[in-house]
Order: sequence, then C-alpha cells, then structure tokens
Amino acid sequence: MIAAGGAVAAGAALTPMVFASTDSGATDNSGSGSGDSGTTPEKFPATRTEAATGTGKATTAFAASYVALRWSGTQDGAGIRFSDGDAAPGTWQQLTAGCATVDGGGTALVAAGNATAYQLKTPAGASGVHSLAIDTTDGPNRTFKVPSEPTRVRGVRYLSRPAWGADESKRYKDGQVNSPEKYYALQTITVHHTATPNDDPDPAATIRGIYEYHAVSLDWGDIGYHFLIDEAGNVYEGRYSGDDGIPAFNPDGDLVTAFHTAGFNSGNLGIALLGTLNDRGPTDAAKASLIRLIKVISRFKGLDPAGRTTFVNPVNGVTKDVDTVSGHRDWLETECPGQTMYDLLAEVRTAAARR
Repeated sequence: MIAAGGAVAAGAALTPMVFASTDSGATDNSGSGSGDSGTTPEKFPATRTEAATGTGKATTAFAASYVALRWSGTQDGAGIRFSDGDAAPGTWQQLTAGCATVDGGGTALVAAGNATAYQLKTPAGASGVHSLAIDTTDGPNRTFKVPSEPTRVRGVRYLSRPAWGADESKRYKDGQVNSPEKYYALQTITVHHTATPNDDPDPAATIRGIYEYHAVSLDWGDIGYHFLIDEAGNVYEGRYSGDDGIPAFNPDGDLVTAFHTAGFNSGNLGIALLGTLNDRGPTDAAKASLIRLIKVISRFKGLDPAGRTTFVNPVNGVTKDVDTVSGHRDWLETECPGQTMYDLLAEVRTAAARR
C-alpha cells in the first residue's frame, strides 16, 4: 500500500482521497455524534487541572497523572518531590527539560504517579514559578465523534485527534484560536522522544497530558508534534491542521507549522516516539512505524530520507545544514530524542530510503 500508484511529485496538491483515506471527524467534540455519518460516539475522560505558583507545597483535589512546570531562569538544579501516590514519598527528582524548550527559562513535564501533593525546588535566582497538576484518566467523561472507519496516511493507519480524546477547546484562548494555522512547504523531518515513562499502559492519556502541557502550560496553543507513535506502534495525529481529513498538511500539500524545534518549525515535520529513549531504544513495533511513516511522507513529498539538505526557515531566512531526517539535538541543545534513539537514526534513514 505504501507505493501504490508510485510517488507523487513534490508540491502536488493533497486531497483526502489521495493522502488520507477517511475523514478525521468534526472538531466539535462536545456533542454525542449519534447523528453524524461516518463517526461513532466514544467517551474519554476530560482533562482536569489545578494550577499553583511558587515552590511551596501544592495539593490537588484529584490524583495527578503529570505535573507541568515552567519558570524563568536557568534549567539546571530544579527538582520535585511527591508526598503520596505511587511516587517515592519525600524523594527529590531532578528535573530535565526532556523535549520541550523555552526561551529564558526552564520547563518540565513530570509523571506524578497519582500524587495529590508535591513540592518544588528551583535554581538560585529563578522566578515566575508556575506548576499545573494534570489528571488525564479519572475526570468526567466527554463524548467525542470518532471516525467509524480506520484513518490512514498512504496506507499507514493512524488515530485521529478525536480518537485520542483531543479537546479542541484547548486550542482557544480568550475566544480566539491561540495559534492560527500557517502552512509552508515540507523540507525536513525531525524525530523526538517525549521523555515520558516507558511501558506506558495508557498512551492516549499520556498524549492528552502532553497536549495540555504544550497547549496551555507553554501557551503554544496545541500539541507540539505532527505525529506521535506509542510502543505498540500505533500512530497518532498531532497538531491540528484543518477540517479536511488530511493530517499535518493542507490540501495544497503544505505542512502546518507546529512547535517541536524552536526557531526551525516552519517546514519541519516532527514525529515523537512516546517514552524515554536515553538508555533503551524504541520497541520494534515503534521503530517499524517510524520508518514506514517517514517512508510514505518522504515519497509523497519527494524527499530523500538518506540525504542532507539546507533548511531555509521560510519566516526569517535562517539556514541550517542538516540530515533530511534528523534528531531534535541536531537543531538545539537537548538530549532529545535520547542517545539510544539518536544512535539508531542512521538505520532509520537507510530503511526509509529503501525501495
């Protein structure tokens, strides 16, 4: 199915029938969906949050899945400890940025292990400390209109935004879309890891947590990646790109700008593997899905996955020489996508380029 019909010329217009075989569903996910052709109503827990400021002890009225943090000042030296839940009580965890980066400050998304209380410590001189406890598993159910038939990208099956419970209201701020869609020609593909726990029993809930962190805590207005892949090899649609049923692209074949590689986002497609891949690699299923997704997008848009390119930021003209398929650390100072995953990128490029 990957090569059916041959590669389409770079820059060719996309249509849902060419690029994605099934409509990804309406963005209004507040109704039952019972009267909508092509969708089935499914229930997902609504994401609950409680915000706090400063480094004093914070408590929540629910068991937190994650705590999202942001502060002004250096990244190094920050920590968090939980006083209940599944996390070791009273043990300080050192915070690292994981995949996300912010200008002039530190940030982290930390698995909270169902804790209802936590305390922070920040580097000397840090200010503007904000935290957000996030529950993605036990909130009241909301009904989403999920496509009744599988959605596919050139034969690669993926879960649309409604199929992982993306609350589209989180893309809005003060009644307006917080990050209006902008589209540019695809130039490169960047691989990430999410720096969340491995052996994840509920990847959709984790993606909802990352969505909350990116869209609200970091004020990006949406999740930062175009696609995500879990350990079972399931592919998830990330950043909203329109109502046309084409994930990541508009009908003209241009890529929606996301938020995964600060300063180099426009024209750069981001794929994130769920988990922490510093000391262990992706599962075979996840790696296979990554290779296949890169292969079909590269063929469709005329990229050479094994080649190099000079990326030209279409917004400000900044250039950077990179592999066509790169890791996050090739662009910025970060551990992402983890050392083990980064070491596998040569293998991924070769496999994706294979006919």
